[in-house]
Amino acid sequence: MSAKASQTRHPPCLSFRAHTGSPTEKGKNMAKIVVIGGTGLIGSKVVAKLREHGHDAVAAAPNTGVNTITGEGVAEALTGADVVVDVSNSPSFEESAVLEFFTTSTTNLIAAEKEAGVGHHVALTIVGTNRPQHIPYFRAKTAQEKLIRESGVPYSLVHATQFFEFVGSIADISTDGDTVRLPGALVQPIAADDVATAVARTAAGEPVNGDIEIAGPEQFGMDEWVRRGLAFRGDPRTVVRDDAAPYYGATVDERTLVPVGGAQLFETRLDEWLPANPPRA
Repeated sequence: MSAKASQTRHPPCLSFRAHTGSPTEKGKNMAKIVVIGGTGLIGSKVVAKLREHGHDAVAAAPNTGVNTITGEGVAEALTGADVVVDVSNSPSFEESAVLEFFTTSTTNLIAAEKEAGVGHHVALTIVGTNRPQHIPYFRAKTAQEKLIRESGVPYSLVHATQFFEFVGSIADISTDGDTVRLPGALVQPIAADDVATAVARTAAGEPVNGDIEIAGPEQFGMDEWVRRGLAFRGDPRTVVRDDAAPYYGATVDERTLVPVGGAQLFETRLDEWLPANPPRA
């Protein structure tokens, strides 16, 4: 059964504050904010939200000529930037490839930020990276976080729980025949739009030089969450709870993937998100 968590609640739409800490008005206190991964699921939403609040938000990604692995276009994109937001993701989740992506990209980005005089680095990461676990992707994100913490650039790390949007892909990688095997480890999924709100608000504020945890309002067993998602969409696969089943290649403890006290909770619930987000054709 789902359960409401007891952390701090935040509405899904929040008034941003400018980089100076004062209320944002169109044309006033406008910051140049470069969003690495700015054409993806989260990045495109972050760019839109920042622009709505008067900021000069720049979508930077390989398809806009900015590549943080090769360094192509990075210095040019960061010229005059006040804030850099990194919501980019590795194209491969293979252990060595994902580690190489996040360490190379972050090293190149930090070097360019120092050269450009960027005053705030915001990175989107994951709830659970600071706890014992054996997920290769999490280890890569931990390495990224370490580089950011030790960089000397003021920073904010936004740790999000799993996104509602990945319910289908999690089912797919856990499917054998017509059966989906998933552990009962707790998840507290969040809508991508709420993640983008949190990231944009953080980018428009002052660096916290620490961590922010964000999550949705409900906790589920992972198997229950996916079962409800597939059932709503008329997917005939059977979801079976199997606590030995891997999650992205590793077993997880019951509370590895949910936030601890003090997390910011957003209000979008699974029953609201599902009808508004049919599966892609």
